[in-house]
Amino acid sequence: MSNRGRLYVVATPIGNLDDLSVRAQKTLAEVDCIAVEDTRHSAQMLSRFGIQKPLISVHEHNERDRSAGLVDRLRGGEAIALISDAGTPLISDPGFILVRAAREAGITVSPIPGPSAAIAALSVAGLPSDRFFFEGFLPHKTGARQKRLHELAGETATLIFYESPHRIEGALADMAAIFGEGRQATLARELTKIHETIIDGSLELLARIVTDDPNQRRGEIVLVVAGHSPDVLGMTPEAERVLKLLLQELPVKKAARLASEVTGVSRNLLYDLALHSRD
Repeated sequence: MSNRGRLYVVATPIGNLDDLSVRAQKTLAEVDCIAVEDTRHSAQMLSRFGIQKPLISVHEHNERDRSAGLVDRLRGGEAIALISDAGTPLISDPGFILVRAAREAGITVSPIPGPSAAIAALSVAGLPSDRFFFEGFLPHKTGARQKRLHELAGETATLIFYESPHRIEGALADMAAIFGEGRQATLARELTKIHETIIDGSLELLARIVTDDPNQRRGEIVLVVAGHSPDVLGMTPEAERVLKLLLQELPVKKAARLASEVTGVSRNLLYDLALHSRD
């Protein structure tokens, strides 16, 4: 072990404890202490493997304050593991501030890979996986969520979202309205757990299923949505939205030119659409 210590970023199960790798178990058993989101939650998981180590709470509200002390311990030669409540740390979870501070201090940071809800959902969604865009959690408020979805409407890569049970119904309704009801998607719920459910279909269908069945509004949810498929002319929903906004303030020719510069869509195509819209 280096005399400057080492920080291990360790992935833990998202539901099924059998998914904790042998290497992860060995690492957690050998480090000097473990940085966790919730000490009670992690203590229960670790006890199942007979691992008893000092736990240090590091969550979104105290990470900045705790990082300096942890880096000092790493400089002193200690080995520290960072885990989240479930899955791979930093993926919509705390840890970025600590990892950055450790790297800036010259500390070696080693990943111990394993479960990730986003990748697990993508692997079974049946949607293109060569390019994907991980959005994580959408904004909580409806207006901000809709604004962000409009920004993502023209993204051609497969989209991956995390969503909470009490917001999934509204999120799906907004996606169907903004992306189009026919856009294909997969809802993955409670992955690796007893009540694992994976449903695919159009956004309109998924929105209806979630509304009609309260069981689909429970547990941990990952939503994988097909990317936008531009038509042969290259028009995108985002280009149409930008053009519509510009037409409220500018003449057709100038609106088309600016929309083309912003979105990359053909100026002539946007000009023709603008004329059609004005007519």
